Amino acid sequence: MTDTEVEEIKLLPCEPGKLTTADLKTLFLFEKLTDEQLTWIAEHGCTMHAPAGSLVLREGDPADQFFILLTGTIALTRRIGQDDVQTTRTEQRGVYMGATQAYIRDEGVERKYMASMRALDDADFFMMSAADFGQMMRDWFPMAIHLLEGLALGMRSTQAAISERQRLTALGALSAGLMHELNNPAAAASRATSALRQRVAGMRHKLGMLAAGKVPPERLVALVELQEEVIERAAKAPVLTAMQTADREDELGDWMDDHKVTGGWDIAPVFAQGGIDVDCLEEIAAKVETAGLLDQAIHWIGYALETEQLMSDVEDATSRVSNLVNAAKQYSQMDRAAHQWIDVHSGLDSTLVMLGHKIGQGVKVVKDYDRTLPQIPSHPAELNQVWTNIIDNAVQAMTGAGTLTVKTYRKDDYVVVSIGDTGPGIPEALRKRVFEPFFTTKPVGEGTGLGLDISYRIVTNGHGGDIIVESQPGDTRFLVKLPITEPSSR
Repeated sequence: MTDTEVEEIKLLPCEPGKLTTADLKTLFLFEKLTDEQLTWIAEHGCTMHAPAGSLVLREGDPADQFFILLTGTIALTRRIGQDDVQTTRTEQRGVYMGATQAYIRDEGVERKYMASMRALDDADFFMMSAADFGQMMRDWFPMAIHLLEGLALGMRSTQAAISERQRLTALGALSAGLMHELNNPAAAASRATSALRQRVAGMRHKLGMLAAGKVPPERLVALVELQEEVIERAAKAPVLTAMQTADREDELGDWMDDHKVTGGWDIAPVFAQGGIDVDCLEEIAAKVETAGLLDQAIHWIGYALETEQLMSDVEDATSRVSNLVNAAKQYSQMDRAAHQWIDVHSGLDSTLVMLGHKIGQGVKVVKDYDRTLPQIPSHPAELNQVWTNIIDNAVQAMTGAGTLTVKTYRKDDYVVVSIGDTGPGIPEALRKRVFEPFFTTKPVGEGTGLGLDISYRIVTNGHGGDIIVESQPGDTRFLVKLPITEPSSR
């Protein structure tokens, strides 16, 4: 059967009045009911036979029937991506499924089957319509229904309130982190601009002194050309280690002392950072020393070098601000369609940028991306929420020190995103519960227990994928599987 074909449900006709009140009393759901109640059920229900292998009900169809298994074996499955994942297999007489919540007032919201049911061998069921079953429950057990409705409504309201609170808390944390990240380059740009103003003023002053020194025109032209050569050399200079830079500063400082350059030890670090060596200073000296202007020339070129370095600092700082803003736009998917085909790496990168402040200096981030992966259909803003929840949990597990590994690869028809940490791990007993709503191992007030539950529902329900957790001390990995093709609409 192809993905576009839908299996037809073929069941034998229902037979009213097949079960007696005595038969109904053998089912654990009805064992405490009165004869009058059992008679009503027998009159409003019927029996149905399902041949082996037949589909009894389909996930997503309107939940209009309540089923009780009489004989045979059935299996319940959930559709995840292109696969049907079996959740329950049973042959227990009396188990029930289908419109199990028909008694809850839905205020016009259509209820659907949450799973598909298939008869693995010949099976017989007792059936009631959702309307009859719901009415029976409300009439016979009003207090119980009020309690159940209150419980269901309370859980939905609680979950909605906590989810909203969690989103606001996450937004506040991300905003604080983004402001912190933006403040650093903005402050750096401000400091560099202030220093740049002073250096430009100094250059004007030194240029005036050079001009007043009656320098022959050809010497001044040569000095200007040398300044351009020095700046070009600085732009191409290799990056020195801290030790190499210190040695270079010593050499330059000694040379300037020998040549009576005032404040040489203050200028030497600028020349060293610009990749200037003693040979370059000798070239400068050869051009101006005869005119007795070496001191002014060294300071002038020093100002030019520092001006270039400060302009590079401003450029780097403003680029950092621009990159952060772009990352924030990418993360929030502002001005983008809700559903689109994406490169999964863009969302991962923007999330890492947004969480940079929370990740901190003690956590090493390792990216192992397969850049050949195809684009996938997704709701990118929702996926970014998944990456945020998993990465945030991983960082908290490592308590400020460890390695966060983000890896992508292809497995069959899925793109897999693996997010791993070197924290203490998740015990096996808790591993099965990490995706349960309201379950958390964090101290009171530090977690709602909804982050992974929300992530699981986004991936499985919204994208037709799956999340798997693998954990042992020092190596915990959340594997997010996302289909490469559009999930089936079944």
